[in-house]
This record gives sequence, C-alpha cells and structure tokens, in this order.
Amino acid sequence: MPELPEVETTRRGLETHLVGATISDVVIRNRNLRWPIPALPVRGRTILNLTRRAKYLLMDCGNGTLILHLGMSGSLRILPVGTPPALHDHFDLILGNGKLMRLRDPRRFGAVLWHEGDAHTHPLLAALGPEPLQDDFDARYLYLATRGRSISIKQCIMDNHVVVGVGNIYANESLFRSGIKPQLAAGKLSLPRCAKLVAEIRATLAEAIAQGGSTLRDFVNTSGQPGYFQQHYWVYGRANESCRKCGAAIKQIRQGQRSSFYCGVCQK
Repeated sequence: MPELPEVETTRRGLETHLVGATISDVVIRNRNLRWPIPALPVRGRTILNLTRRAKYLLMDCGNGTLILHLGMSGSLRILPVGTPPALHDHFDLILGNGKLMRLRDPRRFGAVLWHEGDAHTHPLLAALGPEPLQDDFDARYLYLATRGRSISIKQCIMDNHVVVGVGNIYANESLFRSGIKPQLAAGKLSLPRCAKLVAEIRATLAEAIAQGGSTLRDFVNTSGQPGYFQQHYWVYGRANESCRKCGAAIKQIRQGQRSSFYCGVCQK
C-alpha cells in the first residue's frame, strides 16, 4: 500500500506537468472506486497547485479541490494524450498541454473526490494529526500525545489522529533506528526517547522520499519507475534474517492485524 513517501514521490512527479495546465476533459471508465467518483466541474479550469495532506493529494482547481488517494494498489501516471487504457485504468484527466494524468487501480480502493471550499475541512481530512515532516510534530507534542496510553508505541504512531503518514513499513524502520521495541506501551516513553523517535521518523521518511519510496508490489512513480528504499530496510520483511547491526535474528509479531519486525537485542 502506498505510504507517505510514495505519495510524496507521486506529488513531486506530477507537479511539473500539472500546475499551470488547463484541464480540457475528464474520462471516467469506472466510477466504482472506494467511493463513487462524483461529477467533476473541472473542464476548462487551470490547476493552481498540487499539495499533499497525509496520503491524500489535493489538486487546487480554483473552484474547488480534486482529492486523490492511491488506496491499496493505485498509481498515477503522466502519459501522452491518446495512450490506450489498460484493464485497470479507471480515470483520466486530459490536459491542454497534450498530456494526461491516469489513475490505475487494480483493487479499486483508491479515491477521486471533489470538495468546494477549504479542502482541509473535508470529513476525511478535518481530524487528521500533524504532518511528520513539519515543525508541529516534535518531541514535546509526541510526549504529551502518549501520556497515559497503554497502546503500543507502534500502533500509536500509526494512528492518523496522532501523526499522519507513518504507515507500517516506516513505523517498523523508525522504531528500529530509535532503539524502541514496537510493543512498548506508548505512555512509557520518556521525553528523550520521544525526541529520538521523532528524529528517526523524520529521517526515515526523508530518506525514503529521496529513494523514490518503496516498491513491494504495485507502486510505480509517475514515469512508471519503482522506488528503491526497500533495498535499505533494517527490519521490515526480514523475519529470521540477521540484524544488520548486531547479528541477532529479526523477530516478527502481529500487532493490530499488521506484522511488526524488530531486533530483540537492539530495541528495548
């Protein structure tokens, strides 16, 4: 499933082609995504900006915002106008510059939505926590957000009400780099350990973005190229393999229906 680095990689790849372009047409081949694609009053509109909030892409069209989500298996590609669609190519935004933006989504858990007014007031975005790469996500914030909480720290940092965009892969990697075991109760983290975790979440996400994200199954960027961060994993997907730091076997457990990977020696 595309996580924050993959979505940010996609945003950066789209931005050059989309911002300033005029939308000449919309092609909807299958409305039945996670939510039905609504009527989109965007023909003739100029794309003013393309931003990201959590794992949502926000396309400012002046009269409203096109909200895009990649779901479990989606990708957005920039292609020449007239490129024949494949089986799972459900949505095209035709641009006046001879290009199109195409959503491919085999599992159809993605979303194409429309919102008039401030996009951040949309019900899917209004209650989200801070962005992990922005200044309001700091050690003090995380320390206060975890007080009195018995939930595991891994599940806590994956809660979008606490902080957005720290999905399963990057939660595992950040906790390893912080020396914190994933099953530790969130409320037991000291302020210095919160500072370490915040720093490693930021560093892990920044490095993943620089590597074009992770490609485990379906993700490709806007040019159809995979990400490479999976080549640098410390623990994710490495159950029973040797820890790259100490040589102990990486352990795997289940937490909240998701797999957690950690080193019992390096993480406490």
